[in-house]
Amino acid sequence: MENSKNNCPQSGKLTSIETEGKTPQEAIKKALSTLGLARREVEVKILSEEEKGLFGMEGARPAKVRVTLRKKKA
Repeated sequence: MENSKNNCPQSGKLTSIETEGKTPQEAIKKALSTLGLARREVEVKILSEEEKGLFGMEGARPAKVRVTLRKKKA
């Protein structure tokens, strides 16, 4: 699942995105790929950690993160 937020009307580029993955790291990687940015260019907020299912099985609930483009200093 990917939710695009805060589209920049001037350039049409995304400035923030929420993604899900099996782990927070996987979700961050997906977001960076979608935005076409490097890790140093963004701020990351972990919205929720993944939760294991019954008997530790994966997939009960994926991790969710919000990745936002850092504001450039003038």
